[in-house]
Amino acid sequence: MPSVPSSERTNHRSPIGISANPLGDPRTLQKVTLGNCSNPLSREKYPAARRNRMASKLTKERLSLISRHLDQRLPLPDLNTPFSTERDSLFSDDVEYKPIDRSILPSPPPESNPTMSVQAPHNTLLIPGPIEFDDAVLQSMSHYAESHVAPGFVKVFGETLTLVRKLFQSTNPTAQPFIVAGSGTLGWDLVSANLIERGENALVLNTGYFGDSFGQCLETYGANVTHLKAPIGDRTPLEQVEQALKEKPYKLITLTHVDTSTGVLGDVKGVAQLVRRVSPNTLVVVDGVCSVGSEEIAFDEWDLDAVVTASQKAIGCPPGLSIVMTSGRAIQAAQSRKTPPGAYYASIANWLPIMQNYENNKPSYFATPPTQLVHALHTTLTQITTDVPGRFAIHTEVSDKVKAAAAELGLKQVASRPECQAHGMTAMYLPEGLVPADVLPGLLKRGVIFAAGLHKEIATKYIRFGHMGVTATDPKRGDVDKALAALKEALAEAKQAKGL
Repeated sequence: MPSVPSSERTNHRSPIGISANPLGDPRTLQKVTLGNCSNPLSREKYPAARRNRMASKLTKERLSLISRHLDQRLPLPDLNTPFSTERDSLFSDDVEYKPIDRSILPSPPPESNPTMSVQAPHNTLLIPGPIEFDDAVLQSMSHYAESHVAPGFVKVFGETLTLVRKLFQSTNPTAQPFIVAGSGTLGWDLVSANLIERGENALVLNTGYFGDSFGQCLETYGANVTHLKAPIGDRTPLEQVEQALKEKPYKLITLTHVDTSTGVLGDVKGVAQLVRRVSPNTLVVVDGVCSVGSEEIAFDEWDLDAVVTASQKAIGCPPGLSIVMTSGRAIQAAQSRKTPPGAYYASIANWLPIMQNYENNKPSYFATPPTQLVHALHTTLTQITTDVPGRFAIHTEVSDKVKAAAAELGLKQVASRPECQAHGMTAMYLPEGLVPADVLPGLLKRGVIFAAGLHKEIATKYIRFGHMGVTATDPKRGDVDKALAALKEALAEAKQAKGL
């Protein structure tokens, strides 16, 4: 190796007279004399005794910075994976690990208007998901980088799984929540790949676009799918469901709790009671992507088997997390399959030990979780679970307000019957002669974003207003009042432009 000139070597020394090994190992730090480096501890300025004290202090500070990356106390718990037997090892998992507390005390918040958001000014997003987010949730996304198997994150992830149980009002120890990186659609794959086998029957209670899609997902994994399609804006009568269940055995039945395309609210409790009476071995699977967090779900009491949802709707977290709650009966169905699951990433066999380990405060690995999103989910679930029934009541109150205002404007809902109307969104038919493109720009001009129609048969006839999450629970934001005022003005403007 060619020699390096002395002057160049000096330029790479630290300002306190220590040359660090590139690997950062404090045991190999090389001491150099203070006189060989440029630093404030000059011989002329300070006496020798004071120079020594100051140098010692600076050296300790430098070593402290380095040691923050090297303070792992051994032996560490072995890393659990779904393919190892280490998760059953008493030794590896029960080793007490007490890392040095490196947490930084938060700075006191600046004095400001308590109702003022820290978010940049933006148009208010009032579609049926993703939705507006609480400041605290977004701030938790800025958590510093950390390992997905570090003790701090393991604790947060475990607590988040427990909070999911509270969200679903479940205390049954055989039930199991899953939090996996992905969209809500991933929940369909988890159900289709694990809870039903090729050639088995699935009954889909179809109330719109997402019933169609869930059925397609089940067919992709080889299920024989029967759709019971309700008229647009309505739900399948229980009498038809009972008749279908009596015609042949079904491995599972699915229904969409709130179909985002129509705003129709499914009768989850009634369907579950019917299934248990008529076909008790049939698994009850609920698509709750647009309902969890705004509609009541009593997982244990209603005897459900799986509810799939996502982070970005009424739960109030940024998109990117697929959340699935499963019963012990569903887990048993997945574990007693005659054939391997039809997926790898969506395999319950791969994810089950990971979720169990995290909830028991044990580091585990199958695929890397999005750490910042988990922090955000932890924040919003902590807020939600302080009063779950109260949250449902607030969404009902806001929904009634929106629907009454829409009626005053002469707008009819896609979901015509009150018992079929969701509480976190409203799908409204536009006046005759208007299409979404006539109204949505007027809303945007007033700082409000609604969604166009999604159901393919009526897409050009209606718009959708999402009023869930912080938009409903924090009246100080004024989102709902602003939206209703904007809707009134935009409709009047559109009618005038069309000469209606």
